[in-house]
Formats: sequence, C-alpha cells, structure tokens
Amino acid sequence: MKNLLLNTAKTVKRGALVGTIAVSAAALLLTGCGEAPPAPGGSGGGETGTENPAAASFLGCIVSDSGGFDDQSFNQSSYDGLKKAEADLGIKIKEAQSKDSGDYVPNLAQMASAGCNLTVTVGFLLADATKEAAADNLDLHYAIIDDNTIDAPNVKPVVYDTAQAAFMAGYVAASVSKTGKVGTFGGLNIPTVTIFMDGFADGVKYFNEKQGKDVQLIGWNKETQQGSFANTFEIIQEGTKVTNNLISEGADVVMPVAGPLGKGSGDAILAANKDGKDVKLVWVDSDGFLTAPTYKDILLTSVIKTMGEAVETVIKEDLDGKFDPTPYIGTLDNGGVALAPFHDLDSAVSADTKTQLEEIKKGIIDGSIKADSPASPK
Repeated sequence: MKNLLLNTAKTVKRGALVGTIAVSAAALLLTGCGEAPPAPGGSGGGETGTENPAAASFLGCIVSDSGGFDDQSFNQSSYDGLKKAEADLGIKIKEAQSKDSGDYVPNLAQMASAGCNLTVTVGFLLADATKEAAADNLDLHYAIIDDNTIDAPNVKPVVYDTAQAAFMAGYVAASVSKTGKVGTFGGLNIPTVTIFMDGFADGVKYFNEKQGKDVQLIGWNKETQQGSFANTFEIIQEGTKVTNNLISEGADVVMPVAGPLGKGSGDAILAANKDGKDVKLVWVDSDGFLTAPTYKDILLTSVIKTMGEAVETVIKEDLDGKFDPTPYIGTLDNGGVALAPFHDLDSAVSADTKTQLEEIKKGIIDGSIKADSPASPK
C-alpha cells in the first residue's frame, strides 16, 4: 500500500525508485502519447549508450538556477538526470551552477561556447536567458524545466501539472491534521510555485467536502492568489521564519514550495517537535525521504516531479537525432507527477484514506475530479 501512489510495490530505495519512475515517466516519451520507448541505454542487456557512436562526441550540459545543484529539490533532480545520462548513454557532460540571476546569461554563453549539443536550464526564472541563448545559437538544442513560454524550434519545454499531485497531498495532509489547520508557503509568487499551492488548497477543500470537516488552510488563498511567501529561494533561514509563523498559527502539516528553503522549514518543524509539537512536513519536487533524509522522521509525503527521468529521455532523443520541441507535460496519468510513499509515517495515514487517495487519483486522471490551477500547463 505504501507505494500505490507511485505505482510500484517493490522498494523505496533510491536506485530502484529512480528506475521505477523512469519507466512511467518515459512511458509516453516526452510528447504525451504513443507506446513506451526502450529505456535509455539500449535493450536492457546491461550495455550503456556507448553503442551509439554519436555518444562519444555528444556534450550534454545543464545550468542551475540560484538554488544550486545541492538544493535537494528540482535542480538536484535535474542534475541527477544528466549524470544518469552520462552513465547510461556514455555522453560527456558539463554543468554551470548559478549563484544568482546575474549568472544566467554568462553561464548559458559558456555552454554555447563549449559546443553543448543540448543544454538543460532548470527553472522558470531562466526563461529569458534561455530564449536569448536559443535565438543566438539555432544550431544548438535546449530543454527548459518548468517553463512553457518559449516557442522556438530548438527549445523543448518540460513542464508539470503539479496541481494534480498536490491535490492528493492536500487531501492527506487534512486527513492527518490534529489541530484542524495545515499550512503552505512559497519562495516567490510565480506560477511554478503557486500551482502546487493551488492543488494543495483544492485537496484540503475536497477533504472537507467529502468528510464533513472544516480543516483550515493557512498561507494561501486560491481565489485571491495571495498568501505567504519568503520572497527568496536562497536564504534558507527565511523558510524557518515562515514555517514558525505557520506553526504558531496552529498548522501541524506544512508544505513549503521554496526549493532550498524546504530545509529551513524542516529545521523549524524538528525544533517545534522537540518542544512538544507534532508537526509533519510535505516535500516538493523530489521524494524528500530520499533526497533530504535529515527530515525523514517528520516527512508525511512528497509531491514529485520526475525531472531526472525527463532530462535523461530528452538527451537520449537528441542523441538519437529525434529532438522534438513539442512541450512535455507531466501528469498523474503519464507518471510525470506523483505522490510519494508515506515511508516511515505510513501508519499515520489510515487505510480508508489510502483507499480514498486511490479513487482520487483515478478521478483526476479521468476528469471526474477537477484538480487545476491558473498556472496549470495547457
């Protein structure tokens, strides 16, 4: 039952989880339909992609946003996908870590000068720099994570309808709350953040409607699109401050949507629980149980985007001469988004709630349950 939401029932160890998600995320390639392609790396006989003679001269590159590749979130997950492509496909790689927004343009220029066949840019905030670099280097390919604003023949948008999985997180958060209050906050008020918060809000609302409860959501109002923001993705302590405010208002489940600030949120919850509280954490982007194990004892679940698998698949397509600028939209249906297992807090979620989550997932996929956001990719 633990792994029903990721469609895997064998293990929660990192290596096996990556392999399992890769199958579901790549099942419709990155175009949204069709039969499942061969897994990156060949026929499954253990050989790497070096059997493709183009691999030896293929340079796959990545530029982070200001969160860096150790953010235990979407930068790290995307970078893991590049490293896996290096191992599986036999390509060469190059990375540039941005300390702030002023690094975006020069880092992309560095990648173009290096002759990167495909450069992955991580995050909505790199959209302008990516668009400029792609226009200046039409012979090179780009893939941008979490942005769908660029319409260019050499740019592949990779976006996720995270409102779907966040809906499920909001439902389960409301179900385990003892105070009747749950909270969320963002790093910045931008679409790739608020889409999580919208889905979370809808999940709490749906729980109240179906269970006759009145669990309150602190930190976000979907109707007004206003809420709590740290106004940074870089100062981890700001995540601690906002989380402390939510806890002081009574929230006993908190979902930070703020990249590295999730660590600040986790630190605040650990400290609060040491003082007698019983607060739980919901991680985003990656499975925090695996990527942020410091917080595994307080981690209820995670809203996952399978970015690493998407990165590897886009690279393989380009290596095989099949680059396609058609946007990939990750959903519950194609495995691009998912709710992580409950891991060590599995016993905190009732059997009835787990059954309800199965039905909710089916309903979101078939359209009978509406889980969307003004920021949902179209």
